[in-house]
Order: sequence, then structure tokens, then C-alpha cells
Amino acid sequence: MYFCLALNTKEKHTRLIKEKALAMGFTSVGISKAAFLEEEAPRLEQWLQKGFQGEMHYLENNFDKRLDPRLLVEGAKSVISLSYNYFPAKEQRDDSFHIAKYAYGQDYHHVIKKKLQELLQFIHVEIGEVSGRVFTDSAPVMERAWAQKSGLGWNGKHSLLIQKQHGSFFFLAEMILDLELEYDIPFKTDHCGTCTKCIDACPTAAILPNNTVDGSKCISYFTIELKNELPNEVKGKFDDWMFGCDICQDVCPWNRFSKPHSEPLFEPHDDLLSMTKNDWQEITEEVFQKVFKKSAVKRTKFSGLARNIKFLKD
Repeated sequence: MYFCLALNTKEKHTRLIKEKALAMGFTSVGISKAAFLEEEAPRLEQWLQKGFQGEMHYLENNFDKRLDPRLLVEGAKSVISLSYNYFPAKEQRDDSFHIAKYAYGQDYHHVIKKKLQELLQFIHVEIGEVSGRVFTDSAPVMERAWAQKSGLGWNGKHSLLIQKQHGSFFFLAEMILDLELEYDIPFKTDHCGTCTKCIDACPTAAILPNNTVDGSKCISYFTIELKNELPNEVKGKFDDWMFGCDICQDVCPWNRFSKPHSEPLFEPHDDLLSMTKNDWQEITEEVFQKVFKKSAVKRTKFSGLARNIKFLKD
């Protein structure tokens, strides 16, 4: 009798959380048991040993916490993985320098985290006192590993999570709770098959044949993470990308299923879509602050974007 009651409670809580998350605009939600990521541990260690993190030294920190959510939340029992669509209805002009689509609107870190905090508050009200933390690309959490374990999709050759119904233009987020829930079946099938479009299209050869990305060669790394001067050996290989890069996603056949998002906060500033290469070359800090007022592009600062533009045009 007690077992049956506990099972019903888990079912009820799981359904309650999933229904609320979807009602809030999340594209999908899955849940897995909080445990040590045994398979990912040697992969992460090898990736770091090969220097694929480049100057992103923060990825070398908190190795144990990246692999075990119970070190982030004491008594953690569940990892809830969520996705949120950011595919835009309209894109920049062809004769423009480009920024990655995820940065068109307001900074997703703030937008998604606010939604996660609202969801956590809902859990507190409807379920009771639950300890937990929320994350979106801002902590030592292996979000793609957890998303796959939660049944949301598979990791493509470009290392991004892909969903058959939605492609890959979505953010991932996590909630780690000390609440026991029903767990979804991990996504086991790789639907990339023999396709190598993302590998073939990458101008800097950052995508390796073994489903691994050399982060130190990625255009996003050069235009966002690297704070020093851009190396001459990659000159002419950025394909007009001045902040981030979407090439591997743009060529992915699964993204033919991407549909425009319905999040007002992700709508771009009008000037962003109309600016030409010449406009970008003449950009002032005042225009930068106006166009990217609450955008993730501010991470690179005006000086960083100006550096990237100069590198593209020289």
C-alpha cells in the first residue's frame, strides 16, 4: 500500500512539473536520476588532455562537480532537463557580418533562468519544500549528457543535441532537485547516420570525425572566448561570422524541422536585421549599446566585436 502511494505521488509530481514547464513555453522536458556520469568521465578527461578547451580554462575547473550533480545539490535525486526554442522567424541580410541566432534577442541566460526560477517556485507551492538549483549554460553541468539521458534527443556529430521534431536551435536548461520523480528512458539512437554535412562545412575543421569538437578551433571560440589577438592561420576562414557561428546547424538536415520561436524577448532589434557589412564596419559604441542592449553579444564588448569585424574585412 505504501509503495503504491509513493508511486502515485511520484507520478503526480512528475506530471505536474512537466505540464507546467510545457505551459511556460519550454519545448520539451525530461527527467533522469541524479548520479555520477560514468560514461562521460573518461571522455571529458581525454577532451581536456588534448587541449580542446583552448584558453577556456574554466572548463578545467570543478571536474568532479561536472560529473556528479549530487555535489551541486546535497541529496539530489533528480535532474530535470528542458529545452527552449530560439529559432528566429527572420534572419540577418546576406550582405552582412553575422552573429549566431541564439544572440539575436535578449541574453538567454537571464531569460531562461527567470523561467526556471518561476518553475522552482511553482514546485515549492504545489509540492512543498524542495531543495534544488537551476542552471542554463552557467555552471559545471554537462547539459547535453543529461538531456540525452532524459530522453530529449541525441548528440550530433557537431556535439549539439538534436531532436527529430525540432532540430537543434534550442537552449538547454537543468533543474537539480532533492525530489524523487519518475525517470525517462535515455535516448539511445543516433539519427545522424552516415551524414557528414556539419563536418564538411566547418571552415576551421573544428568538428572531428569521432563526434568530437575541438573547441580551440571553433569560430565561436575565436570570436567570443579568445581575448587575445586572432591568429593569422584562421584568417579568411570565418565566413563573415563576427560573433559565434551557426554553420554546422544551418547545414544540418534535421533543422529543416525548425519552427520560429514565440518568445518576445528573443526578438532582434530592428537595426540588427537591416545592417550591412558597411554599417558594421562603421559601428560606434553608441550603436553597439543600442542594438545589443540586453544581448549576449555584450559579453564580447564593443572592443571585441570591433576586433572581429576588422579581422573579417582586412
